[in-house]
Amino acid sequence: MTATLEREIGQHLRQRPRRLRRSPALRKLVRETALRPADFICPLFVRDGIDAPLPIASMPGQFQLPLASLAAEARAIAELGIPALMLFGIPAHKDGCGSDNFSEDGIIPRALRLLKAAVPELALISDMCFCEYTDHGHCGIVNSAGSPHFDAALPPGYLLNDPTLDLLGRASLIHARAGADVIAPSGMIDGMVAAIRSALDAGGAQQTAILSYAAKYASAFYGPFRDAAHSAPSFGDRAQYQLDPANTREALKEIALDVEQGADALLIKPALPCLDILQAARARYDLPLAAYQVSGEYAMIHAAARQGWLDLPGAALESLTAIKRAGADMMVSYFAKDAVRWLAAG
Repeated sequence: MTATLEREIGQHLRQRPRRLRRSPALRKLVRETALRPADFICPLFVRDGIDAPLPIASMPGQFQLPLASLAAEARAIAELGIPALMLFGIPAHKDGCGSDNFSEDGIIPRALRLLKAAVPELALISDMCFCEYTDHGHCGIVNSAGSPHFDAALPPGYLLNDPTLDLLGRASLIHARAGADVIAPSGMIDGMVAAIRSALDAGGAQQTAILSYAAKYASAFYGPFRDAAHSAPSFGDRAQYQLDPANTREALKEIALDVEQGADALLIKPALPCLDILQAARARYDLPLAAYQVSGEYAMIHAAARQGWLDLPGAALESLTAIKRAGADMMVSYFAKDAVRWLAAG
């Protein structure tokens, strides 16, 4: 090694990145990505016909809530500094068209009216899909003999796009009038953003925003949610309308279509398996960008922590930091309340 090379190596060694990692205070000082309460959207399951919260076995710490418990839960969330809730309904009655979703007396319209009166400072987001409300568990009207929408050219059980759009528009307006600040269509139905925007505008709800599930994959990580929301499909799967997890370009095309149709904000789901999609969307669009840390992500961290294989707060906060680092402005997460408490504790 020449003297010149030794001097160059010595010079580089003196420029040590580790200098800024040697204490907690220095690491906080130069931290590039920091979580804060305002980053979170807290998802809640509201169930009709129950009198007390019911624990969800596959999602430790999560509950199906009765209307009677909803205001107190929302106040606790607001006191933590979390600015928004996302509501999922579990009706007492399901049918082929998910009529509870577009009934003024449905579980979510009632929940929205209650919450808007009790905790007006919270932003209320209504997840707009039909899988929780239909007796077949699919995200809209399916092709079936005897139905007024039956199409002999399509196979039985196929999700019918345009009849579903009509119901999405109808339900979205009812939810907006009940108090939803944001409608979040999640079914990956072609044209859903345009149909909902048109229905909202025509119905006098021009100020209601649309947070579109612009890229929602047919993921294996949704299992616990389907247990919580009683929304597993009774036949087939949702791969005919949700994205193939192998595809990137298709996801970016779906996002572009939702932007063109007037989405106010975009959501990627699931989060950790789709950090590349999240990062690509952030590079292309200036709209607010959300990611959904889904039930399977939540459940697997809890399961590993119960075995002593992971530190629960450390793993949860690291995963959330990765989602924000990839470009998310906001995160739907079942860890929301715990994450805020862990952050406050240092």
